Formats: sequence, structure tokens, C-alpha cells
Amino acid sequence: MTSDLARQARTALERLFEAARPSPGALMVLGGSTSALQGRRIGKAGRPELAREVLEGMMDPLARAGIELAVQGCEHINRALVVARPVAERYGLREVRVVPVPRAGGSLATVWRTLLDEPAVVEDLRQQATLGLDLGGVLIGMHLRPVAVPVHFADLRVGEARVSGGYSRPPLVGGARAVYAEEEADRILNEALR
Repeated sequence: MTSDLARQARTALERLFEAARPSPGALMVLGGSTSALQGRRIGKAGRPELAREVLEGMMDPLARAGIELAVQGCEHINRALVVARPVAERYGLREVRVVPVPRAGGSLATVWRTLLDEPAVVEDLRQQATLGLDLGGVLIGMHLRPVAVPVHFADLRVGEARVSGGYSRPPLVGGARAVYAEEEADRILNEALR
């Protein structure tokens, strides 16, 4: 039986995927507070069982989409992240020595570490995440690759926590003559060829 939290987390993730349209192999950051999920002050009522429900709700859609997950810890471990060791190696991420626990690292990072075959805790993602979800306003933007595009979920909560997200798009370069949409570029070329 799937819990309400798992369903809500899955819905948030699916809506982020609709907005971001990530490619397989993309790196996603998840930050969240199980205290906020309960409507409590961040850092005051952590519950690993709630973190497990959230993560279990996300695991199948992440696997189907081929998305790699990095779970951000709290400020007590300088927002270090838990990733699978092969992800850390692929992205050249610097490993740090700390083991997240609910009161110093947060429940989501703590539980994610136990769900991975080969966990690694890394200092940061070097702004290589191309999408992310924030459950409860814990601030994940520092891990997103520029240019970050916010995704708002005004009508969605996970538990009692507000949900926000974002994804990265390539920077727009050029000047007054630059074209950014392929359809527009095709139209201009077709006109030129007439």
C-alpha cells in the first residue's frame, strides 16, 4: 500500500519531469525536511520513516527515467550530498568524510545513504544537477547548473511542506539578431531559400 506522502512525492517528481523533460543520465538534487512535511519548524522533528516514504515514492519514476539522484543534507553537514559512488566518480565529485544522521544531515540524506549499494557523501555537485526538487524550503539552487528555471507547484504539497523545483537550460547567447527557437530558425532559412 502506497502512502499519501509517497503519492505526493511521486506527483511532484512527475510534474517536474513534465516541465524539465530530463534526459536519461541527468543528475537531480533533492532537498527536503521531514519536519516541514509535518508542518513543523525545519530541524526540529525529523522522522526517517517519512523520508523513506518520500524516497520510495520517487524511486520507480527515477529509475524508469534513468535519472541519478543526489540527496542534500542539512546545514549541519554543510549541505553535503549523498550519491551513489559511481555517480560521484562519473561527475568527479569530491568525497567528504561524514555520515548523515537525522539530527546532523537530515532524515532524507540519512535514509538515502542506507538505500544505496555504494553510497558516497560529496561536498557539492559543482553545479552539475540539471533538475531538482525542494520539499520545505531547504534551498537547493546552489547545486543546479546555470541557467536555473524555477518550477512552481502552488497547488501541491508533500505532507505539509511547500514544494518548489527547478531545472537548467542552456544559456542564451548572441545579440539582437540571435534566434533561440528551432522553428523560427527553420522559417528564416526557408524564406532565405525562396
